[in-house]
Amino acid sequence: MNVVILWHMHQPYYVNPLTKKAMMPWVRLHAAKGYLDMIDLVTANPEVQVNFNFTPVLVRQILELVNNEVQDEWENLSRKPAADLDAQERRHLLENFFKINWDTLVRTVPRYAELLAKRGTGYSLSKLDAIVRTFSEGDLRDLQTLYNLQWCGFSAARRFPIIQELKAKGRDFTEQDKHAVLDVHRKILGLVLNEYRAAAERGQIELTTTPYFHPIMPLVYDTNIARRCQPLSPLPSTFSAPEDVRAQLRLAQEQHAQVFGHRARGLWPSEGSVCPEIIPLMVEAGLDYFCTDEGNLFKSLKQDPAWNHRHVEHLELFQGWRVNAGGASIQALFRERPLSDFVGFDAARNETSKAVSHLIDNLKNISKVAPAGHGVASLILDGENAWEAFPDSGEAFLTDFYRALVAGPELETRRIGAYFDAHPAQVETSTLHSGSWIRSDYDIWIGDPEENKGWEWLKETRHFLVERLTTGQIAAERATAAWWEIYAAEGSDWFWWYGPDFTIDTDFLFDELFRLHLQNVYRILGVEPPAHLDVPICLPSADLGYSKPLRLLSPDVSGQTERYFDWLGAGELDLTRQATAMFQGDRIGQKLHFGFGPRHFYLRVDLSRHPEAISIRFLLPHPARVTLHHPDASGSGLTFETSADGVLFTPVPAPELQAFWGKSLIVAVPRHLLGVEAGHEFAFFVQLLEGGLQRERFPERGAIEISAPSKDFESEQWFV
Repeated sequence: MNVVILWHMHQPYYVNPLTKKAMMPWVRLHAAKGYLDMIDLVTANPEVQVNFNFTPVLVRQILELVNNEVQDEWENLSRKPAADLDAQERRHLLENFFKINWDTLVRTVPRYAELLAKRGTGYSLSKLDAIVRTFSEGDLRDLQTLYNLQWCGFSAARRFPIIQELKAKGRDFTEQDKHAVLDVHRKILGLVLNEYRAAAERGQIELTTTPYFHPIMPLVYDTNIARRCQPLSPLPSTFSAPEDVRAQLRLAQEQHAQVFGHRARGLWPSEGSVCPEIIPLMVEAGLDYFCTDEGNLFKSLKQDPAWNHRHVEHLELFQGWRVNAGGASIQALFRERPLSDFVGFDAARNETSKAVSHLIDNLKNISKVAPAGHGVASLILDGENAWEAFPDSGEAFLTDFYRALVAGPELETRRIGAYFDAHPAQVETSTLHSGSWIRSDYDIWIGDPEENKGWEWLKETRHFLVERLTTGQIAAERATAAWWEIYAAEGSDWFWWYGPDFTIDTDFLFDELFRLHLQNVYRILGVEPPAHLDVPICLPSADLGYSKPLRLLSPDVSGQTERYFDWLGAGELDLTRQATAMFQGDRIGQKLHFGFGPRHFYLRVDLSRHPEAISIRFLLPHPARVTLHHPDASGSGLTFETSADGVLFTPVPAPELQAFWGKSLIVAVPRHLLGVEAGHEFAFFVQLLEGGLQRERFPERGAIEISAPSKDFESEQWFV
């Protein structure tokens, strides 16, 4: 069976074209950690064939940095001598230079962990000025250096010995040390695109494209298309700009040809978002194929008169398709979702050998039933954000995975264009569902008040530009610059962070960038921007971390009764709220409730369905774990184990342990088993297990940390 792997590389446009400054550093940092690592791993495994999707807006920013056309503000702040930093700059360092995976890249470095502890993991902005004053010049210089040093991946350390030397040094860095790290970042930026072009020219990889600024093409075409998959969502007034979709595709192809030597054959539509109307525009742009999610295929077949009366087997997924719409025809591959999501979200949480075996075993099982000869499984996912979660940035996992793919006769990795050359699509549909790769709809980008306001302001600004251009008094150069700002504002990323779906502590900066692109349209045309564009669209939101318990609990663990007060005042963690740049579908865990009673620790996990097993891992005051296998799954039921080192666990008899499986899992663990005493620090996390592998983890990083209640706990935490 053919195996197609497509890694998606994307960063939104962080640059203010008027000041020529990049307001966020992620293009440079992901180049240092991810982009070079990924191509070096492919080069080191010459038998494997891989596909990469570099969005044009990402390529543009790499080129602008390489050519010194823009300045990275975070790099400038990093290069500034620590002795010369003013109060605001020092505050910025403490706020932002811990934005990296704490578990794999901060706590593993003693000096970095020391600086994090000094700032505090749960600091408040109101106290930050006081905290800043405790940081010495040496502390600040080490923070500047370590942040940029830890963003260097394994390829950077291998290609540039100074990186390995400085990681070994670990602390007390000089200004020269700091500049050496940043100089390596610069060298990597200059290498990346050439390395990918060379790999494409030797036939090992294929490079696909995306509409230029990563817009949700169906919504830019016409926001009313969202009604097809979101009939109950309140939508903004109609925004419709098919010509902008055409322009974003044309500009993407022009840049792809300039940078990589030829036009792209394939397209990953931004967020896998498709609709029938964009098929003719893809063909017009010279594209041979596109890729999207399996959900869009099966929803399409349900609507297609040629298919909707037939029983559609899931195996229809594992082949190339031809999609006909609007008098045009194009080939398509549809993403195998579970295995793609496993790589992106779960592989790092499991042993490398088990993670690789899980993928290879599943692919081999698919190969036994996929269409003979032309069968294909498509793994398509984010190629940037997953690697922080691996202790080694994913080097061992990807190396073993690539080698396993080419080790036997059952599987063959393919470039997508080569696959379609050898196996033109043999099945077709004349109906294409309108939706994205996330839940087969566009809810992430439209339908909430913040998102809708963004579309209204985009519409208003674009209308202003069109009206001004009709006067014929705008110079062509200024008109082009204004259109570029409209295209940048159409990018999906601004809308990703609006609304309640996703949130991070830089939401307001993304909001500022979106409004900045709109304001620039007016400024380029010599007009003062409307005052409302100075007002943030983002509404203040509550912290998405967990809440701590406010009272002692005494729930019914038997599941026979459900009383309102059982979990009132419990600590809570909403598991459906996302805080990342990636989306995980099919989430099992919904909500976590936890707290202490007089003699027990209680936990309740609300579930969308039953996993095979749940493990509660206790870190403080002593390592221990409770494992519960669902009655319908194989396993030993309910077990309690302790450990001296947190690695090797020994079963301990625990007859007082209680658990109940229902719509929720409820468990009661006697406090004496955990060694918990009043005032002790207490920390735990929860794992959902399937097939012996971690499926989900709560919280996704770190642990829930609380103090065991004292005798005066409830009076101290009194609430109504």
